[in-house]
Amino acid sequence: MLIQTRSETTAPAPGAAHDRVYRALRTRIMHGELRPGQSLTLRGIGRDYGTSMTPAREAVRRLVAEGALFLSSSGRASTPALSDDRIEELASLRALLEPELASRALPRAHFALIDRLTAINDGVAQMVARQDATGYIRMNLEFHRTLYLRAQAPAILAMAETVWLQLGPTMAALYGRLRRSEPPRHHRLILAALRAGDEPGLRLAVRTDATQGLRMLKG
Repeated sequence: MLIQTRSETTAPAPGAAHDRVYRALRTRIMHGELRPGQSLTLRGIGRDYGTSMTPAREAVRRLVAEGALFLSSSGRASTPALSDDRIEELASLRALLEPELASRALPRAHFALIDRLTAINDGVAQMVARQDATGYIRMNLEFHRTLYLRAQAPAILAMAETVWLQLGPTMAALYGRLRRSEPPRHHRLILAALRAGDEPGLRLAVRTDATQGLRMLKG
């Protein structure tokens, strides 16, 4: 009779490995850890995450469907190097989606949330002081996501996160061009509008924060 060990009976299913690779790689792309046009191989992904090529292939397939990776005719995956037109398109999407999320969040923006956002913005300042591009992008997205979760609009937030995902590598390039020495000033305007209950001011601050830097990349 074959007796299974505990490790054999609790081994993760292939789908669990695929999901783990997908989520980890998705986070790296969104946070700008991969540069625009950077190539990836299934073998390299499998090695990095300790899996076979099958979970790596499934993770890449999902990320290609989300626009986070580009698949060439030869089957090589890479992060997209965005054209000016594509940057403008994604900036326009942020300008549509994020002010709406902020507006929906405003009625639920209690003092504890504002304090949390202020603390996150302090973290953004620390990343700027360290010249940590990846940390800056991560904390900046946390600032926005923390606010937008209060909107209770999961479909709109999912769309916004897909845009962030497609922009991740480009955001790292943007950080290098901006040479920031302080946190985005529009975060302070967002916080002030939240405290004042100023919806028009909030929408304007969010729209400007989400798009102004991106449009500097064009040309």
